Amino acid sequence: MSDRCTVGVIGVGAMGEALVSGLLAAGWDPEDLALCVRRKERAQELETRYGEHVHLDPVHAVEGRQLVVVAVKPRDVPSILTQLAGKVSPSQSVISLAAGVTTATYEQALGDVPVIRAMPNTPALVGFGVTGIAAGRHATRVHLDLARSVLGAVGSVREMDEGLLDAVTAVSGTGPAYVFLLAEAMTEAAMREGLPRDIAESFVSQTIRGAGHLLTDTEKSPVELRYEVTSPGGTTAAAMHVLEARGFRALVEDAVRAAAIRSAQLGTSEPDVPGGVS
Repeated sequence: MSDRCTVGVIGVGAMGEALVSGLLAAGWDPEDLALCVRRKERAQELETRYGEHVHLDPVHAVEGRQLVVVAVKPRDVPSILTQLAGKVSPSQSVISLAAGVTTATYEQALGDVPVIRAMPNTPALVGFGVTGIAAGRHATRVHLDLARSVLGAVGSVREMDEGLLDAVTAVSGTGPAYVFLLAEAMTEAAMREGLPRDIAESFVSQTIRGAGHLLTDTEKSPVELRYEVTSPGGTTAAAMHVLEARGFRALVEDAVRAAAIRSAQLGTSEPDVPGGVS
């Protein structure tokens, strides 16, 4: 055993597996982790990949684990909580990655167990995730620090009030899809201008990657960076004029608002299919 905390991960889909991979890369030993999925085929796939037993029963995955990560879809949370009720003690803590599901929902089912609500995003798959976290009623500084140490294995972590997490879901949780859609549109436009697909895809991807580094690796604001590339009367100015005239900003604002509203709805919706884990 390493000196890292022991972690049980319930639901090992894209986000759950990103966390598992990040923890192993950060120094966790395989025996520090207990994984749980719903399907036997998925369990066998993960066992082959990581060389450890994968549970089909979430109760087995939480036994003796200091931290339990619930990484299932929001609609599956009620089923998981029913199975875990009375099986998780206040000496353990729970991190929920389910969009929109409040800490109060977990506390109602689990009692005085410390709960941390978290919203990561898919760049966690490559170690560049960003996660917002919020403490439930029974979570202390110790539990928040534990959550930061685990979620920090796949990117940066920021603490905030739980009331802000639906907005975080709409901006960073959903945000990669906005960027990917922009990349699709830019690639298609480049091809219409005559570039071969391979060149178009390469230039678009590298442009977005480079722009992201400018945002994160300099102290300049997006406004400053945009002004630097927008010469009066130039090509960028012509492009910006079209985007502004067609309501680009308002469209983005509406999209983010729709995602935030849906996040809040997911936290209160009844499951529409039988519950389970990925």
